[in-house]
Amino acid sequence: MSSPTASVRTSARHGWPQAVAAAVLGLLAMGATAALGLWAAGAADLPDGAFARVVAATVVTAVGGSVEVSGNAGALAGTSAGMTVMPLSVTLAGALVVAAGFLRPLRHRAVAGAGELAGWAARIAVVWLLGLLGFALAARHTFAIPLGDNVLSDLGDLFGITPEVGFRADVPVSVVFGLLWLAGVFVLALLVARGAPLPGRLLRFQESVRPAAYAMVTLLLACVAVGLVIALVVAATRGRPAETFAVVLLGLPNVAWPALTVGMGATWNGRVEGPFGLPMPHVLDEVLRTPDISALNLRTLAEHDGRVWWLVAATAVLMLAAAFVLAARSPARMRAWQHAVQMAVASALTVWTVCLVARISAHYGLSLLGLGDLGGGLSGRLFLRPETATAVGLALLWGAVTGFLGALTATALRRRGLLREVGGPARPSPEGT
Repeated sequence: MSSPTASVRTSARHGWPQAVAAAVLGLLAMGATAALGLWAAGAADLPDGAFARVVAATVVTAVGGSVEVSGNAGALAGTSAGMTVMPLSVTLAGALVVAAGFLRPLRHRAVAGAGELAGWAARIAVVWLLGLLGFALAARHTFAIPLGDNVLSDLGDLFGITPEVGFRADVPVSVVFGLLWLAGVFVLALLVARGAPLPGRLLRFQESVRPAAYAMVTLLLACVAVGLVIALVVAATRGRPAETFAVVLLGLPNVAWPALTVGMGATWNGRVEGPFGLPMPHVLDEVLRTPDISALNLRTLAEHDGRVWWLVAATAVLMLAAAFVLAARSPARMRAWQHAVQMAVASALTVWTVCLVARISAHYGLSLLGLGDLGGGLSGRLFLRPETATAVGLALLWGAVTGFLGALTATALRRRGLLREVGGPARPSPEGT
């Protein structure tokens, strides 16, 4: 049984000050990342104090919230607008900070009761809810669209039409998805961190789940790290560093993670038209800016830049490294085919998740008296979506092959004494009983 002193110490470590710090620092990390990225993209020049509201909208979308885009151009004109995108750099920054704050009071323990974990998570969730609600309420603004010096401008002056486009966060939906996002971060943190305590009934699953979860998180972070190095080289050698840093701070995983699936052989379909542009390398914009829907894969990219075939080699290296990490963190008694199955399932789930969160869709249209886009550039559309079934199937294949090879490498190193064997679940510490 726990002593009164231990109970007091545990309660103190899981108190409200720690919960406030975890939630507030997570939101601040997301807000700062979004603000720097939007500043690099030139959004600081938006009129009427819109910059802060755009930052708030970016944070809301980064946790899965919904921001509705609408247009208004008077009774004689019609508008349509919509946007679906997650700025995954902002998402990643918040997830890392919140996970660290959640795990910090739980370190150095082997077992924790389900009630204790739920209570600690609930404290953070309350503070997170209040902060997210503030961001969602602030995420609303309306912009007037200049018509320029053309026929549409003359008609607008004649009929007194001033087209506007605005955005507004759907507060209830954003709060619900923001809480689900937070719960996902908590679960993933417990799955990945070897030192994080679990309820006693779940300890038997940690040998099969934790190594795979850790390997996949390591794989995704490694993809981002490689993308960051490439982005810094591009910024230093090709000019326009502000645009590059905007991509890094807002959407680096939006580039790096789909690139991993493309390296496996997957295809993404998309199109870019009008004034829109993808927050991605120029070669992708070239492939997708066509009259019809374009396929984005190794073949189409290689037609514009033959160096894209290096993406296959990079994918192989990263997948083999992740497979080795999985095998090295698993018990030595596990066989190679078991590692292959684990790696295949984990890779498929990871790619499926990437396909869900990395898709992009945006459109805006303006018509007057049913005549369509008279502005010659005021309307546009972009989207990028994966062929999910094919991508997941290829991930299964890559995972099985690399998982088997990674297991063979780990076994060989163990036999030479170069790799420490991993035993069974850790024994509960006195404080966790």
